[in-house]
Amino acid sequence: MDADLEVVDLEAPIESQAALLDRACREAGFFRIPLTCVSEDVAAEAWDLATEFFASSEATKRSVEFPEPGYPYGYSPFRFETLGASLGQVGEPDLKESFSVGPDTGERIPGPGAEEAWVQSPSLWPEEPAGLEAAWSRYFRELAGVADRLMAAMAVALDMPNDHFGPLIDRPITSMRAIHYPRLRTAPAPGALRAGAHSDYGTFTILRTDDVAGLEIQAPDGEWLPVAPRPDTFVVNLGDSIARWTNDRWRSTIHRVAVSDPAPRQSMAFFHMANWDATIETLPTCVGPARPSRYGPVQAGPWLMQKFQATVVGGA
Repeated sequence: MDADLEVVDLEAPIESQAALLDRACREAGFFRIPLTCVSEDVAAEAWDLATEFFASSEATKRSVEFPEPGYPYGYSPFRFETLGASLGQVGEPDLKESFSVGPDTGERIPGPGAEEAWVQSPSLWPEEPAGLEAAWSRYFRELAGVADRLMAAMAVALDMPNDHFGPLIDRPITSMRAIHYPRLRTAPAPGALRAGAHSDYGTFTILRTDDVAGLEIQAPDGEWLPVAPRPDTFVVNLGDSIARWTNDRWRSTIHRVAVSDPAPRQSMAFFHMANWDATIETLPTCVGPARPSRYGPVQAGPWLMQKFQATVVGGA
């Protein structure tokens, strides 16, 4: 049985969006939004140049490899990352390679504080393919606008003013990643996955995929449900920050990319996150005498850094 995900129309009245969001976020922690939320030419150029990058030489890709352990942006080679480690799982490294960029790709960057130096690490851009930085910057900025609209609708869904999250996300430590899952020409090792089981760490992820299957989400009973590929929509999934903000009223759902199709696969993920110094603590509408807060407050940036560094092969 495939996961049946709601489609949220961002052009609908905000009250209609909020009603759909609340149901989808309570039940699945996943939903869809139309790909037309961003300009067709902007999305296509960013996608096509990501494909070109992964098809380029090893020398080109490794020219922007992580320069040191724990560096947040750059090229991650095949089998470098183990996402399951973020949940304390020990297993085979992920069968993928990726290329990540940071918030300096957009127009709003984190503040100047020394404690934010890690997230302010410069994005690394390859010389080829030409135009990658400009194309990804345009795409990043459009998705940042989509994220702002989603956060406003989410605030309404949570019985808060629509601008509640504004001061907490005006200097977000958002990042973006393209992921390539090469064709598997031989059977993988037992237990190997294209991306290990994990939850995302931020507020939500806006994911574009191709038409190759593999994404699966874990139902409350532990069953893995495939998410049918629909290249005409983005898949949005909630992260751990929203689960903490909502006291688990909304789900940060564990998901993975299984080896269900050996064909090559590509995706692009926009990881929306709060400001580095934002305090993530239970919203007043999500706590009460019968539902005490399950989480203490955390500062978004250091918490994200700890989560990220746990996923690298050999990391803490």
